[in-house]
Amino acid sequence: MASSNMTVDAEAPPLHKHPYHLVDPSPWPLVASFAAGLMLFGIILWAREGVHWAFTLGLLGVLTAMFFWFRDVVREARTPGVHTPVVRIGMRYGMALFIASEVMFFVAFFWAYFHFALYPEHVAGAAKAVWPPAGIHTFDPFHLPLLNTLILLLSGCTVTWAHHALLENNRKDMLLGLGLTVLLGICFTSFQALEYSEAPFAFSGGGIYPSVFFLATGFHGFHVIVGTIFLAVCWFRARAGQFTPQRHFGFEAAAWYWHFVDVVWLFLFVFIYVFGAGGVAEH
Repeated sequence: MASSNMTVDAEAPPLHKHPYHLVDPSPWPLVASFAAGLMLFGIILWAREGVHWAFTLGLLGVLTAMFFWFRDVVREARTPGVHTPVVRIGMRYGMALFIASEVMFFVAFFWAYFHFALYPEHVAGAAKAVWPPAGIHTFDPFHLPLLNTLILLLSGCTVTWAHHALLENNRKDMLLGLGLTVLLGICFTSFQALEYSEAPFAFSGGGIYPSVFFLATGFHGFHVIVGTIFLAVCWFRARAGQFTPQRHFGFEAAAWYWHFVDVVWLFLFVFIYVFGAGGVAEH
């Protein structure tokens, strides 16, 4: 029998005479901007001079701004009359546009990959127009990559299960499905780290294939880590009773992001691991 521990809240009237949300003054956008700039400067300083204090300080600043900024957004979501139906529609449009921008981000990596995979004669210094380039041994696509594909597909099922449990006011199944999704995300990241440790090619000085491989799969792995943190925060919020069947956009946005991560991985698996497989390295 479904557990009904989650409260069903009525829609609170807007705080103002209009349904829109006027954001309170906040220092975090400015702090995040300066911290991100310092982090970028730190990357350059680290690469040229081997000094990493600026990058570390900038990264800590970004993480601090993110934590307090997200905390304020969560508080806004829990304040009656702030996130009205009109505001929530705007947030949905914003999340959809953000995911669209992320799609174009990965389009750039796939563009670079297919530029050389379909036209290997563009590889500078290649004695023979083949893809992968001569001397490159690739991963067996039906080893760890296939396992990670199954993990992400299963995680897409568990996060959907959690969403449906939330809509049915079933808190127990929601927490279970969401917790399993977070665990599967951690498993994916762990197996990808293992795969990288066994890579038969290096990112630095390895040529075009390692560059596009590590950039495309590495940035996807970064997105998996972000999505896992996103869902973990949702788990704690759900445990605290902050989501109801009527008001749960924070969780819905995390689920959208996670499905986007799943779909990108399917393209990576098919085109980079399977289509781009050459001589498989011995492990």
